Amino acid sequence: MTHEPHWLLDWYWNGASGENVSHLILDYLKGRCKLRIAGDLHHYMRHSCVPSEGPVHVQHLLVNGCGGAFLHPTHVFSNFSKFYGKTYECKAAYPCFDDSSRIALGNILKFRKKNWQFDFIGGIIYFILVFSTFPQCKLDHILQDDSFSGHLRSFFGTVWSAFVYVLEHSSVSLVGLLMLLIAAIVFVPSKLARKKRAIIGILHVSVHLTAALILMLLLEIGLETCIRHKLLATSGYHSLYQWYQSVEIEHFPDPTGLRSRIEQWTFGLYPACIKYLMSAFDVPEVMAVTRSNICENGIQSLSRGGAVIYYASVFLYFWVFSTPVVSLVFGSYLYICINWLHVHFDEAFSSLRIANYKSFTRFHINRDGDLEVFTLAVDKVPKEWKLDPDWDVEAKQQQQSSYRRKYPSKWCASSGQQDPVNTARIVDQFVIRQTEQPDFVTTNGSVSH
Repeated sequence: MTHEPHWLLDWYWNGASGENVSHLILDYLKGRCKLRIAGDLHHYMRHSCVPSEGPVHVQHLLVNGCGGAFLHPTHVFSNFSKFYGKTYECKAAYPCFDDSSRIALGNILKFRKKNWQFDFIGGIIYFILVFSTFPQCKLDHILQDDSFSGHLRSFFGTVWSAFVYVLEHSSVSLVGLLMLLIAAIVFVPSKLARKKRAIIGILHVSVHLTAALILMLLLEIGLETCIRHKLLATSGYHSLYQWYQSVEIEHFPDPTGLRSRIEQWTFGLYPACIKYLMSAFDVPEVMAVTRSNICENGIQSLSRGGAVIYYASVFLYFWVFSTPVVSLVFGSYLYICINWLHVHFDEAFSSLRIANYKSFTRFHINRDGDLEVFTLAVDKVPKEWKLDPDWDVEAKQQQQSSYRRKYPSKWCASSGQQDPVNTARIVDQFVIRQTEQPDFVTTNGSVSH
């Protein structure tokens, strides 16, 4: 028994570990090791040696870590077949390979739902990547093209120009890009070669940067379209307040001059608060007006406060647009890595936070001296529990083991259909035959030497 299943991990990472255990099995036990069992990987798998000529060093390889906090995949180890020069066949896997592949698809479909906190970081990272590219003032060539293919060529040409600008002229975006690249390379498991880690990290960051630039350009095109159709930037920063004043004068006349006196009594706070609150809620107007000023007079025309307000306004909308995309890209990255690049099986499944598929293994030595191995599993773990009233009613004998009681657990599932007592099933069962006669025999239930 070992902590890690070296036979699977060494095959997966193309490495070698557990030299002391291998030395013990090969040089001392010499075929007497019938079963190797380990945990650490949160799934159940059993491989048995295929009969062949020559000595068999280990007959069965069993890993059961299904008591862990989350689930590990089985399908990524489906091609394992060689150990100590012998061929092994997978006799049982829980969850099965098909279920494991289906669960892995959740990295694309459910990553954001399971890891919604990732949105906060991901949206900020995307904004830093394109910070220096705001605003895009020259978009006429995209909007005025005649054909759809022409629109696409102009669009992606502008994306490429923005990428070149980030590399050649920007400061904030370039620093953010380099830091993200370093983090992406470090995130790749260190057991891979440096060249492969660098390639995976660069490809990963390239997809994120491309997605961020596309979102930036879509946001800018949306603003430009609204400005051209006179939907935004028509009358300065406080157009919403001006509309409010016109409606107020029309429908709520003030013949006594009460509003003027309130303004005087509050030292101008009464209209100012309404004015700036409306401006704060009219973020698209602030973005459009400031963008028009920058495109006409340059970024230098903005005060520091004006620049802060502009980039804060852009960040609010860009963050909302980017958070679903960054989760989709990262989840797809994990899905591709686990299925085709042979990395990140731990990160891909731990991010899904699957608490189901629990199992444990029991051993039993029968009357013939053979070792019977049973693995019991529960596909779905109850999320709500309650005190079992039958446990309190049952008479308790002093020092009686819980497994000998009719109701061994103080707790039971709130729903009887999900109670593990009713849903547990055997997912694997096999027998290891005794190869040597014991020094005792059993007669009528008694043991004599």
